[in-house]
Amino acid sequence: MTNPPPTPHKPRPGMSDGCGAPEQTATPSDVDTQGQVVVAGKVSGSDGPVGGAYVRLLNADGAFVGEVQASPEGDFRFYAAEGDWTVRALHASGNGEAKVTTGQPGLYEVPISI
Repeated sequence: MTNPPPTPHKPRPGMSDGCGAPEQTATPSDVDTQGQVVVAGKVSGSDGPVGGAYVRLLNADGAFVGEVQASPEGDFRFYAAEGDWTVRALHASGNGEAKVTTGQPGLYEVPISI
């Protein structure tokens, strides 16, 4: 007796493939964050936006908090709390990181160069 082939994974509508994070899209600078702290940005390299990079959010102690995959245009977004954060991008073409300190609810833009 043989097992049937696995069913291909299909992400739920509005969800990215491979994780439970929403699809990553550009976050307009005038977005209403609805009282939340939003850490968002774009991963870029020497040739422009870098899509598909894995973007990690690390707390002040360097501990892993979350990860999303950047959109094809390099966009990423996290909902965070007040504090000191490191945002790290990992891609086959290179890695990069940036630090951000968040406070009051709002948008904190963090560009990452790799």
